[in-house]
Amino acid sequence: MKNARSKSPNDEKSRLRLLVKWADDCRAQGRYPQAEAFYRKALTAAESIFGPDHVEISAILNNLAVLYKYTGNFDEAEWLYRRALAIIEAKLGADHPNLATIYHNLGGLEHARGRFAAGEPFARRSVEIREKALGSNHVDVAADVAALAAILDGQKKFDESEPLYRRAMAIFERAYGPEHYEIAINLNNLAALKSAKGESEEAEQLYRRALALKEKLLGADHPDVAMTLNNLAVLLKKQARYEEAEAMYERALKIFEQALGPEHPKVIACHENYARLLKGRR
Repeated sequence: MKNARSKSPNDEKSRLRLLVKWADDCRAQGRYPQAEAFYRKALTAAESIFGPDHVEISAILNNLAVLYKYTGNFDEAEWLYRRALAIIEAKLGADHPNLATIYHNLGGLEHARGRFAAGEPFARRSVEIREKALGSNHVDVAADVAALAAILDGQKKFDESEPLYRRAMAIFERAYGPEHYEIAINLNNLAALKSAKGESEEAEQLYRRALALKEKLLGADHPDVAMTLNNLAVLLKKQARYEEAEAMYERALKIFEQALGPEHPKVIACHENYARLLKGRR
């Protein structure tokens, strides 16, 4: 009987790339449990191929941490980001552009936690590193600038955040045209800023543009669509447009619960918003 042929290093690396692709695809589609399983398999495979402290590991750690931020596992996400940060600093140095990605994501994690001031140094560091490496008009810099704007927004530093959103939007539109995911994100965030400033009409227009674009790019049942639905419902409630707001909340909750489960912070927040609406209408 012939012995089974052992896998070559190239075979193992090809399988690793396939696992990462499957994980990334599932995450983009909002299929988070499947994405986690594939990322975990990819991480185990990468550690076996490269060892625990290789730069290749840092990319998978980062992607899994992004997933955990989406699913509300914030402490686990932070641990993975910091492990990736330590690997990159040790292997590539303290100013490598890969570090900007981790700082960007650490800032985003603090934003998700509602700890906006804690996230600001991370966001500023990501902009600093990336501008030095790529110049001020690169799309990756624009993404960092937009993330910083969102963190400033959370601190009500609107005079600083609004020009940053518009700067990022201009770069994205030049690079990608008017229909791109990054544009949708920034439309949503700029709408939230306008809502906070009491500029309801412009906020609604921006939310509806963001919603239409997300539905076109991601599909009608994606969690990102639900996030904009929730935000638009909050705005409509402020305008006493209760029936419209109720319909938005109901659709958002259906999407959130299916994708994220009942214990996710976004699901809980949307439930609370909806409950306040119903209570106020009695």
